[in-house]
Amino acid sequence: MVLRFSGRLGIKAVFVANRPIPGVEEANACMELCPPSEGAADNRIVELATNRDLVVTRDLPLAERLVEAGVTTLDDRGRVFNAENMRQLRSLRDFTVGLAENGIAVERTPLYGAKQLKTFANSLDKELSRLIRLAAPHQGTDSESA
Repeated sequence: MVLRFSGRLGIKAVFVANRPIPGVEEANACMELCPPSEGAADNRIVELATNRDLVVTRDLPLAERLVEAGVTTLDDRGRVFNAENMRQLRSLRDFTVGLAENGIAVERTPLYGAKQLKTFANSLDKELSRLIRLAAPHQGTDSESA
């Protein structure tokens, strides 16, 4: 989905991980491979991202760091993170992790289906369009969003 949008809009998609991601060999995409150490990929994403970029992540602590830095951040289900919902989501996540660490079973994330994909596509389109509009006065600079 990200590759389709970046190709259609002519913007560069940067994938950052500690292992190769299959299918990223597109002209409008690149893979930033990080060391396998704890937090290396997250730290690299925070280092690279600017307020003119969009980051897709499920990782709430990473999303929190990005939101604090003013980076547009959403998850793969189309939820756009912001300062308000980030506090609530992080509190819920920390509570759930605490339960799991104490041996209490927690409900897993619901399955990912057509509805979630559509919501993600709509959010991705809306946020990329917003960022492109904001960047329009800055065209000609070398910063890219995706």
